[in-house]
Amino acid sequence: MLGEIAGGDGQARRALILVENLSVPFDRRVWQECTTLRDAGWEVHVICPRGEKRDTEPEAVIDGVRIHRYPLRAATGGPAGYLREYGSALWHTVRLARKVGPVDVVHACNPPDLLFLPALWMKRRGARFVFDQHDLVPELYLSRFDRGKDLLYRAVCALERRTYRAADVVLATNESYRDVALRRGGLRPEDVFVVRSAPDIDRFHPVPPEPELKRGKPHLLCYLGVMGPQDGVDYALRALAKLRDELGRTDWHAVFVGAGDAFDAMVELSRRLGLSEQVQFTGRIPDADLVRYLSTADVCLSPDPRNPLNDVSTMNKVLEYMVMGRPIVSFDLREARVSAGDAAVYAPANDEAEFAGLVALLLDDPEERARMGKIGQERISGPLSWRNSQVSLLAAYAAACRDHAPVSPGDPDRAGKGKRPRR
Repeated sequence: MLGEIAGGDGQARRALILVENLSVPFDRRVWQECTTLRDAGWEVHVICPRGEKRDTEPEAVIDGVRIHRYPLRAATGGPAGYLREYGSALWHTVRLARKVGPVDVVHACNPPDLLFLPALWMKRRGARFVFDQHDLVPELYLSRFDRGKDLLYRAVCALERRTYRAADVVLATNESYRDVALRRGGLRPEDVFVVRSAPDIDRFHPVPPEPELKRGKPHLLCYLGVMGPQDGVDYALRALAKLRDELGRTDWHAVFVGAGDAFDAMVELSRRLGLSEQVQFTGRIPDADLVRYLSTADVCLSPDPRNPLNDVSTMNKVLEYMVMGRPIVSFDLREARVSAGDAAVYAPANDEAEFAGLVALLLDDPEERARMGKIGQERISGPLSWRNSQVSLLAAYAAACRDHAPVSPGDPDRAGKGKRPRR
């Protein structure tokens, strides 16, 4: 099968993956997709932004994957800032895509839902378009800005529709996202593939705990992830204040690992709640340090509140807690239950007092913590493993490239060649 996907006649197919939201290989899902395609015989190129502290080189070849990076300033100042960011990203993407040359597949990862524009340009030159839907941008807009269904909301819905219409194949991160692609995008079931994100179990595995990370307390609580307005770090901090003030528990130290545009506000909220002595913010840290914290943690926190996005999204931090064998406290979200199952306990949505109570219960029950951690590891090595997602990813590429002759880097534009019938 892999030989057929890679061309069958010995000629490697070429894939170009477009990313705007994160640098690569820092974007772990994209990097796993890159290496899966490489191992299947594809020549893989990536166009993405440069990172701030890592992934800073404009050009790199890492483990056989060719990465082309561009400078990008993150949006500030409201809608005008996003227009500047996205306009710059699109210009650089097209510039670098011309440098890469003809490809068999252009694989665009959202957000934003604007990368269909360079993808359409490449489709006219014979490429197939695979849309990798990391986020539901209309729901992201509602959850992040709380402005209702205004003109900008209608605009992002229109961009999502255009992206669905342009795509030959869609990759959904879970069944909830797949349902949206079928219902809202009007796609055929055979054109939508679930490719779940999953931790790299070769990179993420427990190490001996380090009690000194607990700062002299019996227990360590850990949060890992992005800190944006919709990510619930404020819920976690208010729950920890209740754990201390209402439940009288001071036998814990908490560490919050990660960064984002709400980072400074969360540090300030921690100060206002009087948590500065018990809550530590690390920012982004190397993987080795992250593994140390997770291996030492007694309970991990997934405080994403229920909103239109979070209820149907798979949280990477939940999966990473599970691969490390940590018990989880989460709010009761649909996809959180699909991912974690009995590896987590669930507070009623957005109920900070119940969240705090569940943390206290787990701190007092080491046997239950161990049982939950084992369940999580078994789920990650079984039904939620990346091996299953690899099969789905390669099947999606095979479907996209059916009846499509491989390109050569020296080919002229091949507009009109090998077109698939419109749906």
